[in-house]
Amino acid sequence: MPVTIDTVQEARSLLKLLFGTALDAVRGDHLVESLGPPTKTGWFIKKDRQAIDWPMDPRGRLIVIGAGKAAAAMAQGIETLFGDRIDDGCIIVKRDHRAPLYRIRQLEAGHPLPDEAGVAATEELLRTVNGLTRNDSVIVLLSGGASALLVAPAAGITLSEKSSTTELLLRSGASIEEINCVRKQLSRVKGGQLLDYIAPAACLTLLLSDVPSGDHGSIGSGPTIRSSPGGDDPLEIIAHYGLLDHIPSAVRALLATPPAPLPHREVSRADVVLLGDSGSALDAVRHGARDAGLGFHVVNPNMTGNTHVQARSMAEVLRSCPAAQRPALFISAGETTLHVTGDGKGGRNQEFALVAALELEAVERVALLAAGTDGTDGPTDAAGAFADGSLVARAQALGLKPLKMLARNDSYTLFNMTQDLLRTGPTGTNVMDLVLGIAF
Repeated sequence: MPVTIDTVQEARSLLKLLFGTALDAVRGDHLVESLGPPTKTGWFIKKDRQAIDWPMDPRGRLIVIGAGKAAAAMAQGIETLFGDRIDDGCIIVKRDHRAPLYRIRQLEAGHPLPDEAGVAATEELLRTVNGLTRNDSVIVLLSGGASALLVAPAAGITLSEKSSTTELLLRSGASIEEINCVRKQLSRVKGGQLLDYIAPAACLTLLLSDVPSGDHGSIGSGPTIRSSPGGDDPLEIIAHYGLLDHIPSAVRALLATPPAPLPHREVSRADVVLLGDSGSALDAVRHGARDAGLGFHVVNPNMTGNTHVQARSMAEVLRSCPAAQRPALFISAGETTLHVTGDGKGGRNQEFALVAALELEAVERVALLAAGTDGTDGPTDAAGAFADGSLVARAQALGLKPLKMLARNDSYTLFNMTQDLLRTGPTGTNVMDLVLGIAF
């Protein structure tokens, strides 16, 4: 029997519940533990259509390293499975994203901009894999956020120059794949170069995807996945977004110089397993909606492009839902791009919700939640925000001017005043953003 929804508050509560269901399904520890326990001599992994028989030499050491917003949760799963078989470990996490761990060290660093703490943490991570042999095994845990946390500037540029280039790209509206393409050229560990430090040991990489394309080499800028020749030109990406005259001259010179081919140190074997992505979250919401008796409609399973365009599209879907089909849940997953020109505070999910609210002004019996599965939306303490047909009026009653605040990219201030922010704290995962809308 379909769930009864009579008020916006009831709709919001259901959206929050379904979002929580999605988060639980893609938590790093849950996904790692779902792979099953190892044997004395290896780890047989079966995930979706992939099967890997990963041998571990009893004479060798087991090392765990990693980086990302979900790295601590993933490491918890590894400790549950391997326990005291882990000889050493070091992961780099975003500040305040630690988790209880007993054999794997956690180092905190800055995100989304790389900082000195990230440089020091990366140096310690590299020391952890120094001097390995072919008998040793290394498990690498990577999730979104690793690009900023794993920091080793390429020769010829400084951390400050790398950081300023990153900030320009983040504000430009470039996609995560484009940003990470540039990052690879500015690093000594990204684009497969971490393998040179791990060699000659065996390497198993476990991934949580935060990239719309699903390209494994873009997740965390692919530190254990060699970059293919003939890819996108980082300098062309910089030029496309009008940043050539704004990036530091040392960065421009480095990107203009074709990288010299260097001999690679070879690992004894390299395997990659994708633990989860936004599709995993969509499946969890689908099951939750079915249990609630809701009609379920995927608007866009690979949402990319301009934040405002996608927000207007979702608002139109909600507004035009026929009464006979209600209550109905609509969902999109992915990562939109937001060109930041104002001096306000917010993130792409909060801005998505604000644009949708403006489109839905005075529309009754609709509600929407746009939020990041990592629990962080932009440089704020919120995962995202709720929107409904009353938001604009409620904001105006507080003396706020939604259109002007949108022009300043100041969505956080508005939603904080109207009490429509969603705060989850660190979630233990990162599979991009989810937008859930209900028409009832």
